[in-house]
Parts: sequence; structure tokens; C-alpha cells
Amino acid sequence: MAVKFGVPPEGERIRSMVEERLKQAMAENGAKVTVEWRGEQKHLSVISMPVDLLYFNPDTHRIRAQRTLDPEQNRVLEGEPWSELAQDYLALLLSRNPANPTQTDPDFTALQDELDDFGQKEPGIISPDGILVDGNTRCAALRKLGIKNIRVGVLPADTSRRDINNVELALQLRKDKRREYSYINRLIAIEEELANGRRPEDVARDFNIKTTTLRQDRWVYQLVSDAIDRSKDPASGVGLRLVDFEDHQEKLRELQRDYTKLAKTDQDAAEQLKESRLAMVVLNYPKTSVRLAEADFHTRFLDERLPDDLRPAAQESAAVSIPGLPGVAVQDGTSVVNATRALTDDLLRAKAATLAADKLTPSEVTQAVAKIKSARGTFDVAVKMAGQNAQLQKRKIAVPERLTDAADYVNQCAAEFAEAKAKRALDEDSFDDALLTLRASLARLAKQAGRTFSSPGDGVEWLLNATRES
Repeated sequence: MAVKFGVPPEGERIRSMVEERLKQAMAENGAKVTVEWRGEQKHLSVISMPVDLLYFNPDTHRIRAQRTLDPEQNRVLEGEPWSELAQDYLALLLSRNPANPTQTDPDFTALQDELDDFGQKEPGIISPDGILVDGNTRCAALRKLGIKNIRVGVLPADTSRRDINNVELALQLRKDKRREYSYINRLIAIEEELANGRRPEDVARDFNIKTTTLRQDRWVYQLVSDAIDRSKDPASGVGLRLVDFEDHQEKLRELQRDYTKLAKTDQDAAEQLKESRLAMVVLNYPKTSVRLAEADFHTRFLDERLPDDLRPAAQESAAVSIPGLPGVAVQDGTSVVNATRALTDDLLRAKAATLAADKLTPSEVTQAVAKIKSARGTFDVAVKMAGQNAQLQKRKIAVPERLTDAADYVNQCAAEFAEAKAKRALDEDSFDDALLTLRASLARLAKQAGRTFSSPGDGVEWLLNATRES
């Protein structure tokens, strides 16, 4: 059963004002707005309310991740959501860039300009006690513009906290011009819907995504939550925040796809890939660089280049002998995973420290910044080496892949030749010309192969004989 909001300090006064204005709106058969209400369509009367009298919704998903930007103000928001301090904090966050809350969101500025030039087009939604269900950002923009009133539809008198969240979510997921939730806030909304006992299939449908995408997003959210826990320093409590992962949607989704695919055959390799790529996300590498980190990235390109301050002494990888092969040893997979994970943990904590200048001493922040800079330099070299290796591998397989493609085309040609002949639709002259072009192309390839292979195999030998002038 949904828990009702506590009544805001001005809740009774607002309710009385709302009731009076609703009576007038109904008498005049005024404008209405339609919402999803407990499984049905409900038409709400629209009234005008003072913007300064309404309350921002503490539960709004629009800035859920950004609330952790200031832990102290977030605690006030959780304990005293209707206080002036908490409401001012919500107003600030509603105007900020989701990925960088220190900057004003360009979309918020554009909304202000639109409201200033054309006025309010669509009504918001409020509870009978004056809690904004839809239109939180519009209300914040109207306040900044000095506009005194906002048009809103009013939910029924028995509105609960759960109803408010349901209506907000349903309105957000409509295919209209509403400003979309940020990536992390969308993940939070999905988790909350599932936590309320809803089936994954129903949640996926509401969010207009496939169930496979839902599973992918849940995996990413769990990864982010785990990374935040790993980043926390036990002494200071400093750690990363949900908002710190807003800009990494595509990197994290691609990581999930590659991890899941590899985990089907080699779990240790999948873990190594995950840890290396998470470290590169922390270091803010672009997606094209992050995908270069395969399962062997740490052991092949990074480990030997790590400076002492980035090499966890307690996580040295161990060698394991192979039964039946005396003198042959390989690295223990679990030990390699532990070493890769330890490095990522170190970088997660260092990254968190660089973002907590107000909670740590200057020397602690300086040390963390130096560690991130050192790691970035080391990873730069490793990424360059991995990129060169990827290009080399691409070149190695490009030539045989071209021949395989050519063989597929020839096979297709053979099938179509028979069909054209049966239908008496074969252009024999064009076919003959095409064969001469093919012969010239094979002759060029044979010339290159003849210069390359001193002891040609059967395939090369055939090519040389087939193109040799009789």
C-alpha cells in the first residue's frame, strides 16, 4: 500500500485555495488535462496557482541522482523535504546540467526563453496539497523569470505518494516534447518500479524498451552502484556519486554487451575486461579507446608499465603449473582478476578524492590528482599499444576476408547463372567481359603472391597456375 506524503506546512491553506478555484473552473467548464490515473484515463480541471506557494516534489526522478551532489543538503531533503533549505536545493538542481550540476542546463535556459517569449503552453500537475507532480522544472523557470502564476491540473483528494510517482512516470514516458530523464535517473526509476513488485515485462513496456534492454540497464545500474561502494574511503566516507556516471551511458552499455558475451565461455576473462574498462571509464577515456581494452589488456599492455604507486603489492599475480607439462606455468586467472580489480579500486578511490576538495585536506586531494594523472599517462601508452595491435590484427585478417567475400559472390553468381540460363536471360557477352575483368584481377593478385611466398601452399600454387599465360 502506498504511503501518503506528510502534509506540507502550507498544505491546508493550499487545499482550501485549490478547492475554491476548482469550483470556479468546473462552473465555467474550463480547460482540462488528461493523465493516467490508477489504470484509467482521468480528466483533471486546470486552475492557476501562485508559483511561490507550491512545493517541488522531493521524489521527482528528474534530479534523483543529482541529489547526492551535496550529501548534507540531501540529508536535509530526506529529513525535512518541505523546509526552505530543501526546497531551495531542489530548485537549484532542477536548473542544473544533469551530467555537470555545477553548470546551468542549456535546456533549462531554453525553457526559460520559451516561457518568457510565448508563456506557458502545457499545464503542470499538482496534488491537492500543492506538491508539483509534473512541471517542477517549469515552476523553477517561472520563479526565476518573476512570473507569479502557473497553470496546473489537480489530482484527486485521495492522492498518495505512490500515485504521485505513477503519474509523474506516466507523463514522462509519453511520446511528446517533455525533457527526458537523464540516463542515471532513468535507471533509478526502473529499479524503483521493479522494487514495487512490477513485472519486468510491464516495466519495459512502460519505458518503451525491450526486456533485453531492461536487463542490460539493470546490469549497468548494479555495476555503477558497486563502483560507488568500492570508491568509498572508510576513514573519510568520501566516494563517487551516481551523478559522476551520467556521461558514460554508451561505454557502460557496450561493456555490458561484451562482458555478457565473454562470460559465457570464460568468466575470469570477462571480469578482467570489466575491471579494465571500468578503470578507463573512471579516467574518462572516449568510447573508441575504452573498447580497445580486451580481457588481456591488463596483463599484455598495462601491468609491466604500472608505476609503484599504482601496483598493489598484495595483489601480485601468481603462476600456476600445468599438470603433465613440467616447467610450463601460466598466470592464475583468479589472481589476475584480483590484481586488475585492485587497480580499479585504487583509481575509483582516487577519482572520488579529486571531487571532494571540500571534505579532504589539500595534500590528500593533491595526492589523488597526481595518482589519476600518473594512471592516465600509463594508460595512454597501453591504449596506444592496444590500438596498434588491433590495427595489426585487422590487417592480418583483411586479405583472407576479402577472398572469402569474393568466393561468396562467385557462389551466388553460379546459382544466378543457372537460373538465368534456364530462363534464357543470360547476357553472354557481358558475362564474358566480366570474366576477363576477373582474370585481370586474379593476375594482379597472383603477381603479389608470387613475390611474397618462396614456398607457396596449395592455394597459392593454384592461383599462380590459373593465371599463368599459356
